[in-house]
Amino acid sequence: MNKKAIIVTGIGVVVGLVAGYLYYQQIGCVSGTCYITSKPLNSTLYGGLMGGLLFNLFVTSPKKKEKNEKE
Repeated sequence: MNKKAIIVTGIGVVVGLVAGYLYYQQIGCVSGTCYITSKPLNSTLYGGLMGGLLFNLFVTSPKKKEKNEKE
C-alpha cells in the first residue's frame, strides 16, 4: 500500500467510527438483543471497519509494468 491508500483508508476508518457511534446514539437497540448496536463499543468498531473497507474501494492500485515493455 502506498501513502495515499493508507491516508484514504484511515480517513474512512475515522468517518466510520464517528458514524457507528452516532448510529448507536440515535438509533441503537433498546432491548439489548442486537449484537452490534446494543453496545457503543461494538457499534463504533463495526462502523470503523465498514468505513475503512468502503473508503478503500476508492483507492486505485498502481499499474504493473508489463514484461513486454523491456523487450
